Amino acid sequence: MTASALAAALTVFAVVGGLELVDRTHFSLIALASRQSPWHTFLGGALAFVASTIVAVSAGAALVAAIGPQNIGLLRIAGGAFLIAYALWLAVHPPDEVAMPRSTGRTALIAAFGATFLLELGDTTMIFEIVFVTTYGALIVLAAGAAALVCVAAVGCSIGRHLGVRVDPARLHLLVVGVLLLVGAVTILYGIDPGAFGVLA
Repeated sequence: MTASALAAALTVFAVVGGLELVDRTHFSLIALASRQSPWHTFLGGALAFVASTIVAVSAGAALVAAIGPQNIGLLRIAGGAFLIAYALWLAVHPPDEVAMPRSTGRTALIAAFGATFLLELGDTTMIFEIVFVTTYGALIVLAAGAAALVCVAAVGCSIGRHLGVRVDPARLHLLVVGVLLLVGAVTILYGIDPGAFGVLA
């Protein structure tokens, strides 16, 4: 792996994993793991994260192919605008609380997979993965994004096992909004003038 590919993978890993740590999906895994088998919850959540990453990367690659490489900047601008719009929507809506039933074994795995996959569809990290495909390519985003999310699933299930549901997602709500606004603005600027961000180019 070249230095630039490694830097791209680390960027995707850090951004996707960092955002997911303060996302509602992560907190749903914490809640699940506090009420059912943490191991089965991890397996279900990790599989769902990998599946959602495949969906995001496929969507990003399809968009790149549809608009052509000469119009990638437009896709980045649209993605950044969507992130800002999503941040503004989150700013006026409190974070969702997901009720989780008690279960064990196979039902725990199925519950974790279903909840995680449904919460990830159209979620912040999926949007970022779609946008990242336009910059770093499908393979890097698939590998680094999936690895980051599997790590987050492990963290969430470990927290759920030891701390239960005492972690409050509302405390991190404003932080998520701020990060989305910042990254959305940077994404738009990068779409307008890629040369201004030589590290990402």
